[in-house]
Amino acid sequence: MQNFLGVGVSPGRITGTIRQMPGALAEPPAGETLAAGTSPDAAASALREAAKAVQSELASRAATARADAKAVLEATAVMAVDPMLIKAAIKLINGGASAERAIWDAAETVAAMLVNLGGYMAERATDVLDVRARIVAALRGVPAPGIPSSSTPFILVAEDLAPADTATLDPAVVVALVTSGGGPQSHTAIIARSLGLPAVVAAAGVDHLADGTEVYVDGAAGTLATEPGDTERAAAAAWAANASLISVFDGNGTTADGHLVPLLANVGGAADAVKAAAAGAQGVGLLRTEFCFLERETEPSHQEQVEAYRGVFDAFPGKKVVVRTLDAGADKPLPFLTDASEPNPALGVRGYRTDTTSPGVLERQLAAIADAATGTTADVWVMAPMISTPAEAADFAAMCRAAGLKVPGVMVEVPSAAVTAESILGQVEFASLGTNDLTQYAMAADRQLGSLAALNNPWQPAVLQLVRLTVAGSVAEGNGKPVGVCGEAAADPALAVVLVGLGVSTLSMTARSLAGVAAVLSTVTLKEAQEIATLSLRATSPEQARELARTKLPVLAELGL
Repeated sequence: MQNFLGVGVSPGRITGTIRQMPGALAEPPAGETLAAGTSPDAAASALREAAKAVQSELASRAATARADAKAVLEATAVMAVDPMLIKAAIKLINGGASAERAIWDAAETVAAMLVNLGGYMAERATDVLDVRARIVAALRGVPAPGIPSSSTPFILVAEDLAPADTATLDPAVVVALVTSGGGPQSHTAIIARSLGLPAVVAAAGVDHLADGTEVYVDGAAGTLATEPGDTERAAAAAWAANASLISVFDGNGTTADGHLVPLLANVGGAADAVKAAAAGAQGVGLLRTEFCFLERETEPSHQEQVEAYRGVFDAFPGKKVVVRTLDAGADKPLPFLTDASEPNPALGVRGYRTDTTSPGVLERQLAAIADAATGTTADVWVMAPMISTPAEAADFAAMCRAAGLKVPGVMVEVPSAAVTAESILGQVEFASLGTNDLTQYAMAADRQLGSLAALNNPWQPAVLQLVRLTVAGSVAEGNGKPVGVCGEAAADPALAVVLVGLGVSTLSMTARSLAGVAAVLSTVTLKEAQEIATLSLRATSPEQARELARTKLPVLAELGL
């Protein structure tokens, strides 16, 4: 038996065989020409056959895919045999280029043209580049990039997953995720939690395991073991038997002694909101408004924004919906708003700061949010990301008031906001801790880097102290302002107990995590949560902080969380 230790980011115990996700495809050598003895006609024929094979494979997958993935796969299948793309490549082949180099360059040209056209056509540029890689793989006779196709369930092993991989990830087939890279806040972690899949990240060495190897994965412990025995199989069976206990949330977040802790959902649009409401979420603690802006060359119109936001508000009548204004920049660049040439985008003009370089976008967004709220019964709160100073908080609050929005707040992601929480909360009505970025900035560790996963851990004592400082600032001088958490940390049942013990008033997470967090919170009193939080605060490492808390929560082991 081989054992691999990583970071557990989504609970679950399961056995199964693995499939390795093919690595990125290498670009054909620049200027590569036809091989000796290969005629242009033969190369063109090989290209057409490869394109048809890609189309057939994607169409076959689309036929059995879930609705959202089906549309993506069908669009990509059509692009695989697009006449303009194939003709452009054959023209290059006739000029002496190899089939691989020809399709590579032709796709680059077509993608650039689509981007310049803007709108819907610009969104298809990604399909062209995806098809390019698939056709080159077919020409080489190697696996296509992306999630492997399979008719039987498997455990996916990869270096890391990109947001685009979610479109073709079928949770009925991919039953667990294990990566050698990434960290607790990586895309893989977020994908796994949203789909309810057991997941381990930063598990060095797993990329060397052979396809078909049987393994046991424990997403809570952060381990993968080969050659599972009776003990591991029994643990997986117990998890499956207990799954129902942490899959249904009754809509009441509370501790054992009746202390109310509203459990809210993080959503990225109306479809997410409808699912979250059905899962029992007590409101929305984070509406990511980027869904309205991403993959666009121009700012969405007022009416487009109003309709998008109203769909979320209508899903939660009479309940709180916290809207985060546009968090553009860093890993979410927008061509009409952010500067792609910034040397360090994570520390550059992002979030609220974009209003200083592109004034008007934020003001127009607030007007759209206010109009969307009109006529609904949702209790709409609005917060700005990347607030660093009391002056910024005051400016944002004034903008909200001018738009007719009565409950302005701030995201606490920058350490300076936590340290000066008392002054900042004197300007607004609430704060929400974005623990993903707060951890990244506090520890000076890129949250996407697997090599820094140990630093980029929300259990870091320094991060817990920043949470404590924020809560302390919220009650100082009679502020009495609520402080919630909307980062991924809220989805960790053990850490949720610590956060409540530190004085956090609400927790917002992916809807799939609601039941597990509620089940654990219901086993402790507020006083016990405070005692557990004190223990974790005194720890000298994230591992110790986590272990001290988990030791006091035996229910975690019972439920496999």
